[in-house]
Amino acid sequence: MSLNVIDLIKGQLGPALVSQAASQFGESESGISKAIGGLLPAVVGGLANNADKPGVVDAITQASSSGILGNLLGGSSSNPIISNLLSSIFGDKVSGLVNSIASFSGVSNTSASSLLNLVTGATVGTVGKYAADNNLGASGISSLLNDQKGIISSLLPAGLSLASFGLGAENWFGQAKETVSSVTSTAKDNIAEGVATARENVSEGAREVRERFENNNNNNQGGGSIWKWLLPLLLLLAAGYFLWKQCEKKQTTTTTTVTSDSATTSTTTDTATTGTATPVPATAKTDENIDLNGVMLKGYKGGMEDQMITFLKSGAYKNAADDSALKDKWYDFDHVNFKMGSSTELEAGSQGQLDNLVAILKAFPDAKIKIGGYTDKTGNEASNVKLSKARAEFIKAALAKAGVGAQVLEAEGYGSKFAKVDAKASDAERAADRKMSVRFAK
Repeated sequence: MSLNVIDLIKGQLGPALVSQAASQFGESESGISKAIGGLLPAVVGGLANNADKPGVVDAITQASSSGILGNLLGGSSSNPIISNLLSSIFGDKVSGLVNSIASFSGVSNTSASSLLNLVTGATVGTVGKYAADNNLGASGISSLLNDQKGIISSLLPAGLSLASFGLGAENWFGQAKETVSSVTSTAKDNIAEGVATARENVSEGAREVRERFENNNNNNQGGGSIWKWLLPLLLLLAAGYFLWKQCEKKQTTTTTTVTSDSATTSTTTDTATTGTATPVPATAKTDENIDLNGVMLKGYKGGMEDQMITFLKSGAYKNAADDSALKDKWYDFDHVNFKMGSSTELEAGSQGQLDNLVAILKAFPDAKIKIGGYTDKTGNEASNVKLSKARAEFIKAALAKAGVGAQVLEAEGYGSKFAKVDAKASDAERAADRKMSVRFAK
């Protein structure tokens, strides 16, 4: 199972950095996020396409010790490692990439250029750190980057393509573009042939019925004989017309899916879409006051705090005979999130829900809990288990520091054991499997 390095890099490009960048560049946070979302797969794609170049591997190796990750906003734009690397992987296409991202996200060209340096710095810094932590040599780094070719093709946001950057898709994903075109062409040829055959069969059938009708009309003078043959002729023509329209409809809209380095192309006569579809927005959740014995906690109605408090107030925990009666009900944290790849750094806004959990445990001192950590299906499973375990232990330690450690019986990491979303799904879909949870225990 190959590692998705984009997931690792996103840990460096979280909400805090987006907010700082928006303030520094004078742009909206949504524009900054949109630009980063388009630049990240493009940069990783550029590295993957040039994975065997010594200069690329050297830049990644140097980045791990250059301090790039510690000063992404301040040092990326003037770092020679980054400027040389961009020239190596994009050549004279850098300005086209910057222009496309600026137009797509609504930020200025100057901001888009700075963000390109920032994203490139975060990318080589993260990959370099991963390589150093896992003792990867030059061949290991090249292999890691080559593995990304099967992942990044589906990660460009809707409305962007490598072609819009002036970068042919075939340069990043082998011959996928040619394969898609070839299969689409073949499908159109087959459908056209089917339509022609259908038309020919209908015409032949109509001719035969007409001849039979004429012969019969000449041989039979009865008044009802014309309807005996005219009705079947009309029915046959109606059926033929229906078949013809169905074939034409099938020719008008063709969807071709090609499994070739995860490249998927859908084409219709009215619209042409390449890449992932725009997800349907989820219903926004709003923090409300959750009543904890007269104390108001901020949380979602029906969220973790609300469910736990309701369960405890019902007496169901007190009446549970043993742990077996509790083990199947887990409560997912709504707000507690770790930075990608980290087990010691929480995303902004996570502490509030940990404080709420502390308040709940203090209000119900007899209640005991267990912490569980989970990952999605990407990456090495042994590393996933280790990471999820470390995150669960981190939360346990935080609760102990807050004075409720005696109520936390255990912290376990399950890796991707209970993950449900396929590893090849989009990052947004796989996010459901990357979570921290808590359950009551005895």
